[in-house]
Amino acid sequence: MNTFRKSAVAAALLSSLALCAVPLLAAQKAVIQNRTPATQIVAFDIFLPLQNRSQIEPLLADLHNSASPNYQQWLTPAQFQARFGASDAQAAAILSELAAQHLTATRTSAYSIHVTGAATDIERAFKTTLQNATFSSGKTTVVATQPITPPASMAQVNAAVTGLSGTIYMRPHSQRAALPANRYSSTGGYWFDDLKQAYSYPSYQALSGKGVTIGILMTGDFNPPDMTKYFAHEKLATPSFSTVQIDGGAPFDPNGSFETHLDLQQSGGMAPNAHVILYNLPDLSDASIIDGLSKILSDNKADVVSMSFGGPELYYTAAFNDGTDFTYILREEDDLMAQGNAQGITFIASSGDSGALPAPPLACFNYTPNCGSVLPSAEFPASSPHVTGVGGTNLVTTYTGLTGDLNSQYVRESAFADPLSEDIFYGTYATGSYFGSGGGNSILFSKPLFQALTNTGSAKFRTVPDLALHMGGCPAGALTCGADDSYDLLVIGNDYYGVIGTSASAPDFAGLTALTVQRYGTRLGNANYYAYLLAAAQPLLFVDPVFHNNIPGFNGLYYSGQTPGYNRVLGLGTLDGKNFLLSPFVPPAGVPQTPSNP
Repeated sequence: MNTFRKSAVAAALLSSLALCAVPLLAAQKAVIQNRTPATQIVAFDIFLPLQNRSQIEPLLADLHNSASPNYQQWLTPAQFQARFGASDAQAAAILSELAAQHLTATRTSAYSIHVTGAATDIERAFKTTLQNATFSSGKTTVVATQPITPPASMAQVNAAVTGLSGTIYMRPHSQRAALPANRYSSTGGYWFDDLKQAYSYPSYQALSGKGVTIGILMTGDFNPPDMTKYFAHEKLATPSFSTVQIDGGAPFDPNGSFETHLDLQQSGGMAPNAHVILYNLPDLSDASIIDGLSKILSDNKADVVSMSFGGPELYYTAAFNDGTDFTYILREEDDLMAQGNAQGITFIASSGDSGALPAPPLACFNYTPNCGSVLPSAEFPASSPHVTGVGGTNLVTTYTGLTGDLNSQYVRESAFADPLSEDIFYGTYATGSYFGSGGGNSILFSKPLFQALTNTGSAKFRTVPDLALHMGGCPAGALTCGADDSYDLLVIGNDYYGVIGTSASAPDFAGLTALTVQRYGTRLGNANYYAYLLAAAQPLLFVDPVFHNNIPGFNGLYYSGQTPGYNRVLGLGTLDGKNFLLSPFVPPAGVPQTPSNP
């Protein structure tokens, strides 16, 4: 399976990567067990969506327009809620109506109401049927198996129930492999400082993220000794990490926390003096994600938030849910990220690892052969117009083979997805899968203002990704692997692992964004306004490019590198860090483990 052209030692190590890679925390569907007993107490939440929605996009455009007197006059959570949140009177009407149905309801935040009650009262109030169900992990849940009809007070403000779904569509965008060490070839494995040199990040001595806070939204806590071991390998003091538990969070686990460790180690390595907060979710259900985003907004501490997970938009449509359209859930999450942009928060998400074809057909989830070929779909949250979606490449750097030579200067990149013999993401019998940079057209969100600055290949809809960095390739199940396929490294459970996926490129960009916030002394808000403006100016103003956009590639439907400019494999392209910061004269991050790049 491995077709790398490298030294014998490197080939053996990279074969280990390919053979041992396994999917983590794939999407889950709970199995129905029995009708929920009438007296069983059930808990769920009601989400209070934004009001006056038509006024939000003009506000955001104004906040991101350097010619406006309101430019970067970011709102506080209270200011935003006063203009766009559900009013106290609207919330009180919902509480009163639920109380009349013998349900206990409490407004727990500006965005949510927590509800508990007997199953029979919930079924009567919401005209649905409740069933007990169990996930493959053993976790139990209660599922509404009939479409929910909200009471009148909820319908009036478009409030929606969260937490009564038996499906988790979101999954981390990473694959892993056991690997003992690093720097065996021109294709890695790469530590954070190798990537900083390759992509011309600024010197650690010039910009280090000091005074900036990065938020990581993921499930699974982290293990501090692993962080110490990871950064000590590159002779760097461990950055400042802390955890905020969302709904109790999830404990550290060498498997369940794999993505968390990747996100913390990559973002912390890129901006070593930033403070990194893990918003630790109990799982990747939409109810948990909504609670996590709500906490991030109300705390208003994170300047940049990285999310290395996603799910196909297609899976929320009525066709995949017995005729019930759940796309409103994604719009609710998008509303929260729109508020974050108004507060100046930059949201970043990995675009996905399944190329342009991430969605096995519905029939394939019965795990029957000949169920069909994977379908195209953009993945959310990267598809949100209020998020910067990050795709990925395979990076080649200088390599001499000399002992102790850590030089990792940029040579070239490619983005050819690896065709797969099987569906490694959901474990179905779907055919036609790829491992590569996610990209495509949204079916939910219209083309945002910033994408009017370039030809995205779609006149009407939001397209992803927006930009890219290194992600690596060649997972288990690959039919063939490219000569440039590569990987990053991380530490978990006191061991070194290789990792591939846009789950690595997203936190790398989060680190660069933190450096940008430090450089300008203010939050950026939606970084896409900044990035697309730089891309539009590149042919006119820059001697050296901000974006490498001549990178060849293919992600199952779309090609990159055929013409200059935007494409649905790598977006605007990969970055030159110093030029992205408009700091061409700042010293670059040099050879790893030196003062400019520890």
